[in-house]
Amino acid sequence: MCSHLRGKKIHDLNLIKNNITYLPPGTLMNCSSAIQLDLSHNRLKNFNCLTFLSPFKLSHLTIEHNLLKRLQSCRHWPIFHNLQSISLRYNRIWSVDNKAFSFAPNLKTLKLNINNIIFLGKQCFSGLKHLTKLRLDNNLITDLYNNSFLGLNNLRTLLLRNNRISVIFEQVFQDLENLNILDLGGNKITQVTNGSFIGMKSLSKLYLDNNQIKHISGGMFHGVEATLQVLDLESNKISFLTSRQNLTPFSNLRNVYDLKLQSQQPHGLMAIPKGFFTGLHSLRSLYLGNNRLTQLGFDVFDALGNLTFLNLAEDCNGVQNLSPGIFKNLVHLRFLDLENMCLQSLSPNVFSNLTSLKRLQLTKNGLKHIDVSIFDNMTNLSYLDIYKCPLTCTCDNKDFQRWLNVSRVQVVYAFNITCSHDRSLFFHNFDTHVCDLKEKLILFCCSFTFLCLLIIIPIVYSKSYWRLKYNYFLFISWLNERWSSNKDLYKYDAFVSYNTRDEDWVYETMLPMLERCRSSKGLRLCLHHRDFQLGRDIVDNIVDSIHNSRKTLCVVSRSYLRSEWCSMEMQLASYKLFDEMRDVLVLVLLEDIPLRELSTYHRMRKVMLKKTYITWPREPQAQKLFWAKVKKALRGIEVEDDESDSVISDDESR
Repeated sequence: MCSHLRGKKIHDLNLIKNNITYLPPGTLMNCSSAIQLDLSHNRLKNFNCLTFLSPFKLSHLTIEHNLLKRLQSCRHWPIFHNLQSISLRYNRIWSVDNKAFSFAPNLKTLKLNINNIIFLGKQCFSGLKHLTKLRLDNNLITDLYNNSFLGLNNLRTLLLRNNRISVIFEQVFQDLENLNILDLGGNKITQVTNGSFIGMKSLSKLYLDNNQIKHISGGMFHGVEATLQVLDLESNKISFLTSRQNLTPFSNLRNVYDLKLQSQQPHGLMAIPKGFFTGLHSLRSLYLGNNRLTQLGFDVFDALGNLTFLNLAEDCNGVQNLSPGIFKNLVHLRFLDLENMCLQSLSPNVFSNLTSLKRLQLTKNGLKHIDVSIFDNMTNLSYLDIYKCPLTCTCDNKDFQRWLNVSRVQVVYAFNITCSHDRSLFFHNFDTHVCDLKEKLILFCCSFTFLCLLIIIPIVYSKSYWRLKYNYFLFISWLNERWSSNKDLYKYDAFVSYNTRDEDWVYETMLPMLERCRSSKGLRLCLHHRDFQLGRDIVDNIVDSIHNSRKTLCVVSRSYLRSEWCSMEMQLASYKLFDEMRDVLVLVLLEDIPLRELSTYHRMRKVMLKKTYITWPREPQAQKLFWAKVKKALRGIEVEDDESDSVISDDESR
């Protein structure tokens, strides 16, 4: 074929699907100008170190979907100096011998993925000092040796995903000092020996997902602490029974910005130990979904101040309520995924400080009521997903419905959300008038009650203020006199308030019975004409006399009621009641004065209606009892009312 094309410049030579089974040496020698050669979808069984090609210009070789089984050593064959890319995917290769690619010293990309490779020679890649990308994923490799990658000093990407590797031994990658990406996902790794990544001075992305790792420690990442940026530990067997233990496996990974820990098998992480995320100062993305977290402390994310993405989705068998303030330090968080966590409620402070949050996923939770105050701090929220939450169309969600209709936040399927109790009703327009009626009824009741009080209180105040105040202080004085252990010392037992027309009765009848019985229980009385200080103002004398007397004895008669001085003395005695909270008034009626005659004397009538008073009896037989009751009253002992006196007097007369 190439003989017919001699003299023509061929850049791309495509020989796919020609059922080629064998290419003898020199078959394509005349196609020396070809830069790219594709022999895919044929039936080649032998590689033959490319003896069938011209080594001059070829840069890209593809032999995919053939029947190659073994790549033998090619150390003594022609050198392809321009060959940069070889793809041998989808063959049946099971072994790669030492120096199998020594014929292509400038090779940059080598794809051996999707084969049956079990064995790698200890120096199978020897001489490939310019290789930058090596794909060995989807094979059957079980072991890696210290010399497996010898000489690959410029390798940037190494893919070993979906093999059968079980243990990563110490310093197995020590020659890969420029490697940026190492993919070990989908293997059967149970243990990563401390120091396994020593020598990898440039490693930035490490994928260990879908393995069987049970324990992690800081020593696992020794050698890559300063450079590692992406760490994938998804779908391993890491778990913790309690959050009380202290564990800091990432304390030195100060540059990691992406960490995946979701879907740990078989039962999830279950708990996150104290200090678990300590040291991850640069972390921006964290995946913790599908881990059945039964314990999620309020301070679990405190060390992640730069986090912008957090995934806690698919955790329905774990935490059902989030602690208030759990996200308090995540001031830079922009995306929060809480989908299918079976959350039953959201406390008002659960999203406090999330001022940068833009997207919030709450799909498939058990939320029946949503308090709109949870959105107060999320000033930048632009996307909210609450689809498939059993929201109730009740007054508890009235405010949220209004927020839903007026907010600028994009709510997914906002107008397709139905009421949980009736799927024919839509949440965005359920009737809230009944809620307003309830509020109006409450407002009416409060207003009506307030107005009633506003009317009643002034009326009661104006009509019964002095009566209430008098009774209050009377009660306080009774308590003070009943429980007081120390008797107050006064100059007089009583100040006698009387009218001058009753002076004869006071001096001739009362004084002998109360004051002059000095042999037994005589009382000290203060009288106007006898005890007032000469030359002093009469009002000052009255005030001092009342103040220095335990009681004030008012001798009431019609003349007394008409006297302004007597009225003032009674008023001053009443002020003493209010000031000292003591019952100081004792009333003695010299005449029978009906209450209707007292209406003119308003203050006296009020006192007579409430105050116990003693009436002077005309019968000599009752006067002895009268004086006994006066003495008891002046000494501070309660006396019976005047009606009982009359009964007693009548009994004695009979």
